[in-house]
Amino acid sequence: MRNKHRLVRAGMVVLLVGGLGACSGGTNGAASGPGSGGHGTATGTQGAPPHPDGVSGLRAGVRHLTRQTTAATRPHRVTTCTPATRQVKHTKRSGRTKKTWYTTEHYQDCHQTTRGTESYRRVIRPERWCVKLDDVNGDPKKDAVWYRVTSATYHQALGADDHARLRFTPTGTGC
Repeated sequence: MRNKHRLVRAGMVVLLVGGLGACSGGTNGAASGPGSGGHGTATGTQGAPPHPDGVSGLRAGVRHLTRQTTAATRPHRVTTCTPATRQVKHTKRSGRTKKTWYTTEHYQDCHQTTRGTESYRRVIRPERWCVKLDDVNGDPKKDAVWYRVTSATYHQALGADDHARLRFTPTGTGC
């Protein structure tokens, strides 16, 4: 009887997971994967989601945006420790008698405290490598679409001729 209930429960879980998977719609026009921000919307100005299987098109341009930083300050945190003691209770049973005694244990009580400020470089804009494509995936209406790519893909596109056919997997859209 127990196995029958287990089998029914497993079947219900499979149906529920299948139904929820069908309702979620997968990527269905929403961006997913690295560079998408994980919020279900495409990042960038074109509104095209990154393609996990890759895109192809004619090279229209390349762009490299360097990392931009600024000087900033933050609280300087230090670990402060002070010696402390605590009472430890010990109990020993022997037949019907119970003996209890206490000892003093020494330890270090440590915690983080703020002591002044420290300077650091805050990143305003991370480094980006971008490639602009025309005729994306063979569609002549999709022109001038920017894709974020890896450094290796950028350098490969940089060495290619203008309007050369490129195929790569983008990390995001827009630049």
